[in-house]
Amino acid sequence: MVKAIRVHQLGGPQVLQWEDVELVEPREGEIRIKNKAIGANFIDIYFRKGVYKAATMPFTPGMEVVGEVTAVGPGLTGRKVGDMVAYAGDRMGSYAEEQILPADKVVPVPPLVDPIIAASIMLKGMTAQYLVRRCFKVKPGHTVLVHAAAGGTGSLLCQWANALGATVIGTVSTKEKAAQAKEDGCHHVIIYTEEDFVSCVNEMTSGKGVEVVYDSVGKNTFEGSLECLKPRGYMVSFGQSSGTPDPVPLSALAPKSLFLTRPSMMQYTSTRDELLETAGEVIANVASGILRVRVNHKYPLSEASQAHADLENRRTTGSIVLIP
Repeated sequence: MVKAIRVHQLGGPQVLQWEDVELVEPREGEIRIKNKAIGANFIDIYFRKGVYKAATMPFTPGMEVVGEVTAVGPGLTGRKVGDMVAYAGDRMGSYAEEQILPADKVVPVPPLVDPIIAASIMLKGMTAQYLVRRCFKVKPGHTVLVHAAAGGTGSLLCQWANALGATVIGTVSTKEKAAQAKEDGCHHVIIYTEEDFVSCVNEMTSGKGVEVVYDSVGKNTFEGSLECLKPRGYMVSFGQSSGTPDPVPLSALAPKSLFLTRPSMMQYTSTRDELLETAGEVIANVASGILRVRVNHKYPLSEASQAHADLENRRTTGSIVLIP
């Protein structure tokens, strides 16, 4: 038996229960790992609330983890006991002391990379990678708008877009978060609780608009984000922390010939080669200093409910890590 967070009914942070669970031995193609550090992300909240539907009920949330291999399935090669590996993907279950994972979905963690750093960046870092390198290819001279610029993914997006030569505009909710966004590469920061971000972007771009908006907020920012785009601009809606955006008729995109996409990392890392390339670029950028990881909040795994409450109520910046 191992300890894990279990969800028996959908709802607020209080539904996260700390329980004993039985863990079987790994089967063919699987490994068992002892979790060292677990990333907490907004997608975990979506599943807890039922915005996204879990495959089973009850379930153990969590989609990002770094751990040490403690057992391998029969006939498995390429992984051995003692390896440090990272996982970020669509199989939930990371909010646990130990778990079973498919061997072809984990990536090696170099010895020089701290497990806490790796756990804080795999899901968010790979999200940032596919957003700026493949979903919309950010290039020198582009102007990009990043909502929630002081958040875990937003912070990495700002740093990466800046490194690629773009002018970065970020939105945040407080002056403290504005200072962090500046440090993370934002050339302009808008405190949206004090200013209208659409008017600010219009002024900052001399009425031209931006090439791309990276919007993880959803309902509260969606329509304004469309207004901020220049003709043939890209609206990349990759989250909905404020709620699901209202439906948009296709005709609303026509006046500026806009592109709208709702991407998921799972479709950008569906093959082993894509996964290794994406994760490899993230780890390389951390090692080289292009990406600075902010692990501003660490909680015992048993206190995951408090971590969710703080994340959901915007009391956090940077990354959140749960420690078993």
